[in-house]
Amino acid sequence: MAKQRILVVDDEEDILELLKYNLSREGYATDCVTSGEEGLRVAERAPPDLMILDLMLPGMDGLEVCRKLKGGDRTRQVPIVMLTAKGEEADIVAGLELGADDYITKPFSPRVLAARIKAVLRRRDESAPDAEAAVHVGDLSVDPVRHEVLVKGKPVELTYTEFQILHFLARGPGRVFTRYQIVDGAQGGDVVVTDRSVDVHMVSLRRKLSSCGQYIQTVRGVGYRFKDA
Repeated sequence: MAKQRILVVDDEEDILELLKYNLSREGYATDCVTSGEEGLRVAERAPPDLMILDLMLPGMDGLEVCRKLKGGDRTRQVPIVMLTAKGEEADIVAGLELGADDYITKPFSPRVLAARIKAVLRRRDESAPDAEAAVHVGDLSVDPVRHEVLVKGKPVELTYTEFQILHFLARGPGRVFTRYQIVDGAQGGDVVVTDRSVDVHMVSLRRKLSSCGQYIQTVRGVGYRFKDA
């Protein structure tokens, strides 16, 4: 079986050496580049299985690289893990809103990074979202074809928006979504909504789902995720 290929974009040579060594030990084929422009060219020519992307790069920064990748037909499905010294809440939110799958701050543990990479790749391979597929987690079942939600086998009445939000979250277990990602994913980008209204929907969902409300987790300062059971 061919090795999964990871593209690392970072302008610090010591970081590149550390990542290449540790990722090779984990069984990945690793390509390293030192600029955003070069990373974009390599990814467009041969999309990797995953990209590790620094934010503070010479020339084109990591956010712009992420934006261009997610806007490209060949590269929009490439998972992106941002690895950067920029750990402010606004930076994390910006990265996630552009489509990054995870965000890790420097200094970092190579073992933790390897675990997060495996989790992102597993979600991509095993949780490929089928818009028509039912989702079953513990006592919760969400069926978009029947537009039905069951908790311990009993139906739960949700509004249209609540159902869309729940199904969107449940299709990406473990992934953190900002409030506006939830709005775009669940209702479409043409719906005008505030952060506060998303929070209200979450409160209502948790209440209606009873014991299964715990599957919806708040990530303080960022947004929400559905528990990766």
